[in-house]
Amino acid sequence: MADIPLCQKAAEVLARLRAYYGEPVRKVRRDPLSELILTILSQNTNDDNSSKAFEALRARFPTWQAVMEAPTHAVAEAIRVGGLANIKAPRIQQILRQIATERGALNLDFLAEMPTSQAREYLLALPGVGPKTAACVLLFSLGKPALPVDTHVHRVAERLGFFRARTDAAKAHEVLEALVPPEAYYPFHLLMIQHGRTLCAARKPQCADCPLRSLCAYAEAGASRPLTPGPSPKMGEGIEG
Repeated sequence: MADIPLCQKAAEVLARLRAYYGEPVRKVRRDPLSELILTILSQNTNDDNSSKAFEALRARFPTWQAVMEAPTHAVAEAIRVGGLANIKAPRIQQILRQIATERGALNLDFLAEMPTSQAREYLLALPGVGPKTAACVLLFSLGKPALPVDTHVHRVAERLGFFRARTDAAKAHEVLEALVPPEAYYPFHLLMIQHGRTLCAARKPQCADCPLRSLCAYAEAGASRPLTPGPSPKMGEGIEG
């Protein structure tokens, strides 16, 4: 079944992942600025550490204004548990300063009134925000039709044959958003991540146990071809652990 039309394959992938893992639990909905900062903190770390970093940041600085005005080293110390603190701290402050300058207030609630394409464009213009980070804010906070493609989603989708090896992040988002119905973006994203963490690991995928095996170009090839690394996103853009 690996050569069926890609839209049909995407629907079948979602159906099989739902049957195998169950319906995914929806994330806590945060305001868009909080979701943006949390997503930045999630880059190159796991969910537990990024959540701890976010909670520590909010405990240390009660407002985003306080985060923006604090010494950068103090912000870095607060988020140290999330990793790459010396990169993420100045980036967060740069984002807050840009929003404050452009909007006169530290919130992104205005994005809810924008069309998805315009809201995405605004987010992508912020320092260090790439396609995955923008899509997370759009989907998880604003409920807009966007499909985040993190490193797990990218790897699984590439192996399934949805796009070629080394397809960049922007193109991967474009391809998957065209193949998956908008109402399915949320479960597709979460289930593909779960599958990438559980069976379709980067180095030793468990193809023999995979419910997607008959749909998978990688498995069909006998998993004999060399593993290809994902795209090299700009520094700080959404590679989730």
